[in-house]
Amino acid sequence: MPWNNHTVVTEFILLGLSSEPKTQVILFFIFLLVFIIILIGNISIIILILSNVTLHTPMYFFLGNLSFLDLCYSSTIVPRMLKDLMSEKKTISYAECAAQMYIALALGENECILLVIMAYDRYVAICYPLQYTIIMSKTVCVRLSICTWLCGFLHSIPHVSLTLSVDLCGNNKINHFMCEMPEILSLGCENILFMELIIYVLGVIVLMAPVTFIVTSYVQIILSILKIASSAGQRKAFSTCGSHLIVVTIFYGSAMAAYMKPRSISLPETDKLIAICYFIITPMLNPMIYTLRNNDIKKAFLKFRIGNILF
Repeated sequence: MPWNNHTVVTEFILLGLSSEPKTQVILFFIFLLVFIIILIGNISIIILILSNVTLHTPMYFFLGNLSFLDLCYSSTIVPRMLKDLMSEKKTISYAECAAQMYIALALGENECILLVIMAYDRYVAICYPLQYTIIMSKTVCVRLSICTWLCGFLHSIPHVSLTLSVDLCGNNKINHFMCEMPEILSLGCENILFMELIIYVLGVIVLMAPVTFIVTSYVQIILSILKIASSAGQRKAFSTCGSHLIVVTIFYGSAMAAYMKPRSISLPETDKLIAICYFIITPMLNPMIYTLRNNDIKKAFLKFRIGNILF
């Protein structure tokens, strides 16, 4: 936090999604419903994977990680948003704002890395099926999972620290529903070109590099699928990979729109909608996408439901 002659910021005011009381009430119930769907969907997938032995494979291990990550991701943002929608005073302390920004960025980077690992898992399963159990052993999967969480939380520290070092000159009104790096930087009264460059580089490293790897992996996957003689085998392979590609497109597309566009063309209302997409819509859609397009999950759900009815 700056310690010069400028006013020291101790709290921020979140302007939120709307200033109209009636609109805020409507938005509250909409996002409350969405949050309930997120909780039910992702918790259900985690329970199914833990309780069904047939789902104890690398693919579903990482899917369980994704569901847990989505739970953490949305829980960092939505409860605070719901509180602000029903409050007249929408202030957030400096420490809480810093914590929210750090956790949200770290979890976002974790998801970027996890989606890459999930693409690699599909690449190995389809392109090297005979070596799959050796390459993607239980030990390897656990290590990849641990590295995913560590990389996200460690990599976010310097970026958040630099953002918090910007002199705000007493500016504390954030035209957003949460604390995010670009919005905090926009309050700065000093030259922030260097910080904006860092955000752009962050976007290239964290977003473009994984996307390149994922696209390369799926080119190889598609070529391998086309070599499969059985049409049923091709459909199953395309269905499994299709779910992952849909998730990747939604998440990376919205994240790129937020972090890789010039601030000069940035519009607050558009930025809010983009943030809603990757912080709220994606965690809600992920369970639906994997459930509706995955026969193993459907069978596990039916088996779990029948078991509960019988016992």
